[in-house]
Amino acid sequence: MAGFPGNKRGPRGYNKEPKKIGRGILESVSTDGPHNEWVGMPPYYIHTLTVDGEEYSYLNDEDKITIEIGKKVTFRYKEARNKRTIDKRSLGIVIDPSELS
Repeated sequence: MAGFPGNKRGPRGYNKEPKKIGRGILESVSTDGPHNEWVGMPPYYIHTLTVDGEEYSYLNDEDKITIEIGKKVTFRYKEARNKRTIDKRSLGIVIDPSELS
């Protein structure tokens, strides 16, 4: 597949940068929305999460995030022009086995 023009991997293409992984304590959440970009698109909310002093944006169709403030979270994100955006369905709580009993 290296010889096809649509292929983005290999010697003539570029290798896609892997997603970055974030982890830390959720400090605050602010929500903006609902937003509609075009007709027929369902409304979505932009959540700005502060994790260990860094701000990340997270787009979701729900108006509230179910994760409590103070919990340790993990997620995948990408950076574009000084903006960090969390991937859809990648935000989750870190489970520490030593805390389970």
